[in-house]
Parts: sequence; C-alpha cells; structure tokens
Amino acid sequence: MSELFETRMVYGDALLELGQRRHDLVVLDADLYKSTRSIVYGESFPDRFFDLGIAEQDLVSTAAGLAAGGLIPYCNSFAIFLTGRCYDQIRTQVAYPALPVKLIGSSAGLTQGPDGATHQSLEDISLMRGLPNMTVIVPADDVETRQATLASADIKGPVYLRLGRYPTPRLFGPDYQFKIGQPTRLRDGSDIVIFATGHVTAKALAAAELLNNQNIQARVVNVATIKPLNREAVLGQLDGMRYVFTVEEHNIIGGLGSTISEIIAESAQVPLRRLGVRDTFGESGTADELLEKHGLQAEGIRTSIVETLT
Repeated sequence: MSELFETRMVYGDALLELGQRRHDLVVLDADLYKSTRSIVYGESFPDRFFDLGIAEQDLVSTAAGLAAGGLIPYCNSFAIFLTGRCYDQIRTQVAYPALPVKLIGSSAGLTQGPDGATHQSLEDISLMRGLPNMTVIVPADDVETRQATLASADIKGPVYLRLGRYPTPRLFGPDYQFKIGQPTRLRDGSDIVIFATGHVTAKALAAAELLNNQNIQARVVNVATIKPLNREAVLGQLDGMRYVFTVEEHNIIGGLGSTISEIIAESAQVPLRRLGVRDTFGESGTADELLEKHGLQAEGIRTSIVETLT
C-alpha cells in the first residue's frame, strides 16, 4: 500500500508555504490550532496569527473586518463549527460582500469518528454551496490539498476548503495541476461513471477495481470543486454510460450528488444514484466502522452499484 496522508496535515505545510509568499495573509483559529494544523503557520508568523479561543462567530466577524481592510484571512476550525455555528456571519458579513475570507473546515465528515454526531459535519458542503459568491473545494489527496490551498489565495471571493483527518493514498502525480471547477478523470471505463469527492475518491477507485472482476467497467472522476463546477466537463463524462453514481462522505442532500443531479437533470437522460449518508446524523464509532455502516468502503460501494444495475 502506498503512503497515506491526512489532508489537514498537508494543509498546515501548504499554509506555511503560502505565508512565505504573501505578506497580506493572516491566519485565525478557534482554539483548535494543533488539530487544524494552523499551528505550523503560527509558530513561523506569530505577528500574523490570531487565536480567538472558542468563539467561532467572532472569528468569522474578525476575518471579515480584516478582509475589508485589504488582508486575506484564513479561518480554521472543525468543519461543523465553522460552517454551522457561524452561518449567519458567513452569509451576511463574508459571502454577501464577497470578501476574500478563506474558511478551512477541518476534521470534516463521518471520519471525525468517536466524537459523534455533534462533531461530524455531514451538511457543511450543502450550507456553503447554497451561498452566492462562495467557492467550495474538497481535495482528494495530499497533492490536490497543497495545490488547492495555494490556489485559494488567488480566488477573489470567499472559499470553503473541506479537509479531513482520514488517511488517504496519493492519487495524483507530480504533473497534476489543480484547476478551479474542473473535474479529473482518474480511471476510464465504458459502462458506468462514478463521480467522487474528497478522500472517498480512493474508495471509489478501489470499488472500480472490484467491479472490473464482475465485467463492469467503471469510469471514476474526481470532483474537487463542488462549486463552481464546469457543467460541460461533467456532461462530457456521460457519453455511452448506462448509469451515473456519486460517492461522498456527506449527506446525499445538498452535496456532490445534488450538484451532479442538477446538471444531469437539465441536460442529459442518464439514470443516477447518490451514495453517501442517507439523510441521517452520524454516531460514535471508528472512522472505518462508520464508512462501512454507510456503505462508503470499497466493498459497500461495489455492492450498491451491482444492486442498482441488476
């Protein structure tokens, strides 16, 4: 097995790299800087790092003020606290004026694990995707996380970058170039197409290999940018496909599955099934136990696809 990486860990190093390039970058945290890895930046640039304590709403409001003054703030906390607790501040003070505040939601999804439903974010993509002016990015591996972090600083408006603590293998080589809104085909196939986002993209690839043993050829497409998403690039993956599947570590309502469904419903005639958390809260468990329960391990994805096709 190849080396595994947590996207939140790679983010910390990329943030430090970004701070060395840009002197207008400031970083804010809500007393989780060791877990979000913003500590890496804070130790090198203490005059451009602020820990506001467990006060996420103040964190976002402060970031909005700093952005209005010409700086580029990176706000760090667990995904559920940053998007859920601060929704009004994000909507009114950041998204409405389209300020360049970067919201970094760490420890996202089911794989926050034993902390249970209160700490697991299964609605964060939906919340952020619904806001005008907001860019939503969910990297799949360490290479994409680094590039997305660096690219986020050049996006004019607000960004939500979703990160996880689940170890995932490297999917991209040294020639990979992250582009906002552009999906990436990772595996070709002629029967079905699987759109996946985040660390479960690796699970989708593993499921495609299992399906190959049953003579089902699956194309796998990584969707790192949930919004904006290049509509024509999505439709270009559908020619000749029997079925479309989406895989995400998120509620099937409002996330990747909804995004792809909306594009297809307006332009194509291909049946689609969304694989993810089926409109329920999480619970305590290990990351792998929870992924298995919700059918997001490779075998679970394979089973759902075969059941749908037969």
